[in-house]
Amino acid sequence: MALGSPQHEHPFGHLIDTLQSEQYEERRYFNPQKLSDVRYEKLPFCMRVLLESTIRKCDGFYIKTDDVSSILDWQKQQNQAEVAFSPARVLLQDFTGIPAMVDLAAMRDALAKQGVDPNLVNPRCPTDLIVDHSLQIDYSKCSSSSGSHCAGQRPGHRGGCSKASCSDAPSGRSAAVQIENTPLLCPFHLQPVSEPETMIRNQEMELIRNKERLQFFKWCSKAFKNINVVPPDINTVHQLNLEYLCQVVQEGEGFIYPDSVVGTDSHTTMINGLGILGWGVGGIESEAVMLGQPVSLTLPQVIGCKLVGTINPLATSIDIVLGITKHLRQAGIGGKFVEFFGPGVQQLSASDRTTIANMCPEYNATVSFFPVDDITLQHFKHTSTDHTVKKKKSKNLPPSHVMRLVGPKRPQDRVAVTCMKEDFINCLNEKVGFKGFHISKEKQATRVPFLHEGAEYNLAHGSVVIAAVISCTNNCNPSVMLAAGLLAKKAVEAGLMVKPYIRTSLVPGSGTVTHYLNTSGVLPYLRKLGFEVVGYGCATCVGNTAPLPESVVDAIKQGDLVACGVLSGNRHLEGRLCDCVRANYLASPPLVVAYAIAGTVSINLETEPLGVNSEGKDVYLRDIWPSKEEVNHTEENIVIASMFKELRSRMEKGSTFWNSLESAESALFPWDPKSTYIRCPSFFSKLVKVCTPQSIEGAYPLLFLGDKVTTDHISPAGSIARVSAAAKYLQSKRLTPREFNSYGARRGNDAVMTRGTFASIKLQNRLIGKTGPKTLHIPSGQTLDVFEAAERYQRDGVPLIILAGKEYGSGSSRDWAAKGPYLLGVRAVIAESFEKIHRNHLVGMGIAPLQFLPGQNADSLELCGKERFTINIPQELIPRQQLITSTGKSFSVMALFENDMDVAFFRHGGILKYVARSLLP
Repeated sequence: MALGSPQHEHPFGHLIDTLQSEQYEERRYFNPQKLSDVRYEKLPFCMRVLLESTIRKCDGFYIKTDDVSSILDWQKQQNQAEVAFSPARVLLQDFTGIPAMVDLAAMRDALAKQGVDPNLVNPRCPTDLIVDHSLQIDYSKCSSSSGSHCAGQRPGHRGGCSKASCSDAPSGRSAAVQIENTPLLCPFHLQPVSEPETMIRNQEMELIRNKERLQFFKWCSKAFKNINVVPPDINTVHQLNLEYLCQVVQEGEGFIYPDSVVGTDSHTTMINGLGILGWGVGGIESEAVMLGQPVSLTLPQVIGCKLVGTINPLATSIDIVLGITKHLRQAGIGGKFVEFFGPGVQQLSASDRTTIANMCPEYNATVSFFPVDDITLQHFKHTSTDHTVKKKKSKNLPPSHVMRLVGPKRPQDRVAVTCMKEDFINCLNEKVGFKGFHISKEKQATRVPFLHEGAEYNLAHGSVVIAAVISCTNNCNPSVMLAAGLLAKKAVEAGLMVKPYIRTSLVPGSGTVTHYLNTSGVLPYLRKLGFEVVGYGCATCVGNTAPLPESVVDAIKQGDLVACGVLSGNRHLEGRLCDCVRANYLASPPLVVAYAIAGTVSINLETEPLGVNSEGKDVYLRDIWPSKEEVNHTEENIVIASMFKELRSRMEKGSTFWNSLESAESALFPWDPKSTYIRCPSFFSKLVKVCTPQSIEGAYPLLFLGDKVTTDHISPAGSIARVSAAAKYLQSKRLTPREFNSYGARRGNDAVMTRGTFASIKLQNRLIGKTGPKTLHIPSGQTLDVFEAAERYQRDGVPLIILAGKEYGSGSSRDWAAKGPYLLGVRAVIAESFEKIHRNHLVGMGIAPLQFLPGQNADSLELCGKERFTINIPQELIPRQQLITSTGKSFSVMALFENDMDVAFFRHGGILKYVARSLLP
């Protein structure tokens, strides 16, 4: 309901129906079919989910009956009408979750000072916060000098097994190994070994590095209602969403309704593979939904993707998804919804579908939706009850006929395994661009010798230095993960190894994945090749890889080598894994293991051997590639309901260090004034019950910017420069540059983030005429850091505006791109045009987005940026009203408030103050 609006009958109360069953209690739901509108039957299924939510949440303020009419008239209104959508729940990862929860904690403080019970402040929409972005790979592989070892053991094998000779153990022996407080078993002697040290040490570092943040999250889990905090080292956010949180049907407020979600993780779209509508949003958008505000979106065009034919038995999910990615990217579907249908859909397992749905950002779709069907329901039977699904057996085919990689820079550049060597050489020859590296012919044969752990090795162009089986894309699908494990088993049995300087890692994504790798007996073989579980969280594909050995880095630089990374994720931009690794390829997990063994991508895996066995015979990929029957047999015997029961047990029990972590029991968070990570922001200063919009009088431009100013220019990101305003603040807290960490890690500290706003070295400010994070303090004529100038203006009581050109705020969605300017004292942004999402963020923070009238801009109005601006804001402000702006001469601007909700948020100084005032007596 709107603030202060009267209660009224639900406008669609006549659509309420009852679901009756002999097994369950009676349930109520909104039945859109009772509209008796022929247009409903023509709606795509994803639009039906959108329609049901709009009907159920229609309140006349946030969501209006016109929104329902627009969705019903979807075929005519697509790409035109603006509609509001209230998802069933919100999904947060910790980087974006911490500023949202800090804001709620600060709101409790502000209301408590007004005599309001702080316990009234809680998320209004059910919210799950998963702490999974804290993991960094500080340690990988096993140290030969740590722990007790088997006598005569092979490199990489560690533990407490005391048998005399591992090398004499019968080949092929493996053990069903349990997770969580149960020791691993030596695959060669079936004796207990010590806990994997790599994962434990990484977890310890994670705890030490993020203790303040984790204590805050622990407090949130106890203090707030309607929020579920999942501690670190349990699951990654997208895996947890798939395996535990999604329900297809949710229940709340006396009704059952389709599950739907918005999340701050780029992999939120995976959930569409299970018929659950969801997509990724920015921090302020998610925060707004938490506080009860719907998401505003232009009614999307829905592209139908018909799947026909049959799938090659050996094609993995990554092969299928890369093929679909290529075709959909060529179809130009940016910003649209995709819905899959046709006979081919029935051939895709639930895991296949979620893998395909996960990649939709790579072909620029908003959603890739698979409607709920029998396969979806069978998946949920797997995850909740003791049912099993039998799959048809298929015979093995030569693997290289269907296998492909993607790279070395873009997700649409597919390369067949058989063409990999030739393609890589072509990349070396081509000019620097989407694929090329422009390495001269005479330098392509360069080989650089180096020492690592006392042994000599050689690096060349194409050498693999990073091989990561990670959680992003494939690890939700048992078939490809088991294929990687079975390949590793056969490779070890054939005497093949991975060179020790290659940075290998295995981040399964969840305890469920580890469970089936353990119980199938393949995990010890992965460990033996260096693919040891390093923890649970987003790691390699977000750049959290441990540094390469110095000798490797030196060799790469010495030879100016195009070194390679191979990973089973969906992010592989140049330099993303490591700045000295220029070529990165996406591949299925078994191919990651294969290329790690080969040690190079400059190889034809069909005609060239991976290595030689102990008898000196060549071993080819076809010799160790597991058959489809092997994979199916293992999958059928492992992917059972017990795994998901184990996951639920871990969820309920939590990790040892999380359970032992101390946190306050109070309703108000005990802010530590010494903390440089968590700080109470000043969004709620001077909070009073009555608020009216005030005109902006005598404002100076803080910045005078040009076209296409992105959120990268505005919002803090990356490392903190030593000469920045944020660095000065941290140094005043007695921190050294090595302790600065990144802006991302300090998103819960507004003092750091505000000082980092507009701190980009690429910022082009016309007030100073050069690039850099500086501006002109107009009254004094001094050139200062942006923060220092804003601080001086605020001290003198002078309001601020920003002048800009076209497409202000383009780029990725970032909450601090609006929060930062607000705390700097910016009251309005006058630009030629705005990126839509950023415009919404500005309104959400109480900053007026004002647009020059058509044909006008700062230059045509002869503005130099040093004028003082007065903007007349009437008491009865309405959407898209023209406002008079004076600088000595007058001109009009359009206030880009799209609806009454936008106006209400602006009048109250943003959504945070709007919600807070709604709780004042």
